[in-house]
Amino acid sequence: MDLSTQYLKFNLKNPFVVSASPLSEKLPNIRMMEDCGASAVVLYSLFEEQLEQEQQEIDRHLEEGSESFAEALSYVPKPFEYRSGPAEYLDLIARAKMAVDIPIIASLNGYSMGGWTDFASMIGEAGADALELNIYYIPSNLDMTGVEVEQEYIDILQQVKQRVKIPVAVKLSPYFSNLANMAQKLDKAGADALVLFNRFYQPDIDLNKLEVQPNIVLSKSYDMRVPLRWIALLKGKVKANLAATSGIHTGWDVIKLMMAGADVAMLNSILLKKGLNEIKNIRKTMVEWMEENEYESVKQMQGSMSAKNVPNPAKFERVQYVRALSKFEI
Repeated sequence: MDLSTQYLKFNLKNPFVVSASPLSEKLPNIRMMEDCGASAVVLYSLFEEQLEQEQQEIDRHLEEGSESFAEALSYVPKPFEYRSGPAEYLDLIARAKMAVDIPIIASLNGYSMGGWTDFASMIGEAGADALELNIYYIPSNLDMTGVEVEQEYIDILQQVKQRVKIPVAVKLSPYFSNLANMAQKLDKAGADALVLFNRFYQPDIDLNKLEVQPNIVLSKSYDMRVPLRWIALLKGKVKANLAATSGIHTGWDVIKLMMAGADVAMLNSILLKKGLNEIKNIRKTMVEWMEENEYESVKQMQGSMSAKNVPNPAKFERVQYVRALSKFEI
């Protein structure tokens, strides 16, 4: 059975990619991911705020020392020229590359132009095989237009692409006014892959304490339907690879997404719930189904149920919403 696929210019042995999460903070886990059958790993995200905090610490120490060590500081870069970042992250990239044979994809999570995009070049130098940009931007400015918001994404991508030679993926939310158009813009701007979709932090209110509380909710299988629809609609319309993420819990979920047109399926919540060995179970389910249905390869099924290949592509769009509601019975 040939489970191979291509993603970010790599030939992967299967479509099972572990997405960014705390699971990849430790090297033994990354080794286990490979042993359990993952074809690539996205490291946990490094946040723009972490880089800003470290830069502020550097600036503070330089300013404090300027009174008594002026001569020594003449050999130190000026604060605005000093580019650094969590050394642990760069070190993990280097150690992971030595420990496993599968691609290591770094992840940067930010919201603006700035030093975090400069840090991308350090990630490439540390040995990362690719970089995933997780742009988390909440446009609460009433005067900022949708066009301006979209341009921020394009500008960040282009700035990063200027700094690195490795492939770059962009992880998106589904909340654009015209997601298809945004996907096309990012594709033309040089994105090597689009990762659909991000699961943003959604705050809640504690009625007992009257406080805003963080609320991280792991995905369910039905969350997979949003990326499934959009991957099916975008397949063949953009050159970038299409990665599915959110709600992928079973081998059947992976099969559906491959048929919609995904190049890889990214696993996270199910691994947090059941452990890394669940990759083996997902693979087993997928292989058994393929054998029963006489599929010889993943490539044979990829895109077979995308909008351009099904007899009625409108089933992915509004018309089926009307029909589904009219047939629903209580």
